[in-house]
Amino acid sequence: MRKIRTTFDQLIFDAGEVLLNKLLRTRNTVIWYRVYWRRMYRQLLAQGISEFTSAVGRQYLVNQFGELDYATLSKRDKDLMKIINVLCEFYDTGTLVSYKERIVLDGPIGQLVNQFVAHLVSLRLKPSTINERKHYLSRFCISLNEKGLISMDQLDKFVILDYLKTLDVRRPTVAHMTLRAIKTFLRYLFEQGILKTDTSLSVPKDNYKKQAKLPSVFKTDEIQQMIGSIDRSNACGKRNYAIVLLAARLGLRASDIAGMRFENLHWEQSTILFNQYKTGRELQLPLLAEVGEAIIDYLKYGRPVSEEPYVFLLARSPFGRIHSSSVTNLVNTAFVASGVNIMHRHYGPHALRHSLAGLLLEQSTVLPVITEVLGHESSCSTKYYLRVDLNSMKQCMLDVPAVPNDFYSQKGGYFYA
Repeated sequence: MRKIRTTFDQLIFDAGEVLLNKLLRTRNTVIWYRVYWRRMYRQLLAQGISEFTSAVGRQYLVNQFGELDYATLSKRDKDLMKIINVLCEFYDTGTLVSYKERIVLDGPIGQLVNQFVAHLVSLRLKPSTINERKHYLSRFCISLNEKGLISMDQLDKFVILDYLKTLDVRRPTVAHMTLRAIKTFLRYLFEQGILKTDTSLSVPKDNYKKQAKLPSVFKTDEIQQMIGSIDRSNACGKRNYAIVLLAARLGLRASDIAGMRFENLHWEQSTILFNQYKTGRELQLPLLAEVGEAIIDYLKYGRPVSEEPYVFLLARSPFGRIHSSSVTNLVNTAFVASGVNIMHRHYGPHALRHSLAGLLLEQSTVLPVITEVLGHESSCSTKYYLRVDLNSMKQCMLDVPAVPNDFYSQKGGYFYA
């Protein structure tokens, strides 16, 4: 039975020691956790609550975030939720369990998975996608090793179905991503001639449908407030201003802004022409006067002297090209510094892209035009933004039919009391 701790300080000390010695977290991370825990406890004391329990901790999170979708929270709020839940778990169990599963890729099958992962890297897939495939294939390999299977030639649909039975049916996302990882892996082996038959056809289909999350959007005046707060008196500010305008006015992705070359700017035609990093499709957009002037201002008075073919460079030596993470960070910083309310909202370049789509919808722009502006492959992707057009949705509202009076009096009334 868990030992009862008498003080909150003792509780967070013990929890921190488990984080430090068992889960091998750094000492700075543990200090950070304890700062958040003490901050929460001071707020509880102000409410007259002096004893911490897991129920108190979870109610604290409910008071902070209500029923908000976890995916819609900012990174700071997600961290806060995780930190409080860690303390609740420790209070209940007296220990902590790592949720980061060690990836094991041993034996001949593990070598093939590593080869597949290297292939995904060569295709320039997102690191998160590659890690996802590797994670689920690692679990699959462990299962095959336990069954004594050492060759992919021994794999058939019955082995796959037996493995699927071991997955938690309460988590359909896990089953879906597992099937996807196995299917793409088997197809790769067939295409490389490692498998003589296309075993990927034996992988069953599921009816999983991912519900797209509601995008974060900002109003026009909020975006203007953020753009207006950027200090353009220095070289870094001139660069940041031009980058933010490309995201806000043209809806460019961070990867496309970071990868923009001089050859993509067609000044005489007042257009920007480039192949999108995400889709590989060519996209042509108008080079708006406001955007063009901001780029020229940066090139003349802010950009370091360099032979780099990329438009936007780092502000410090050796003045190499910027990357998409830098674009995201500077947009985040601009939003925070502007004083715009970013609570429970994403506030990166993609939020500016979402906001542009919302603005075009408000202006009754037809869907195919928005699809072209955003560079989507089809209007099906653009329909994702329809849910933020509240004005148009209100026009589709139906009146709620009146409830007849005899409904309340049937069977003696008071709902069958």
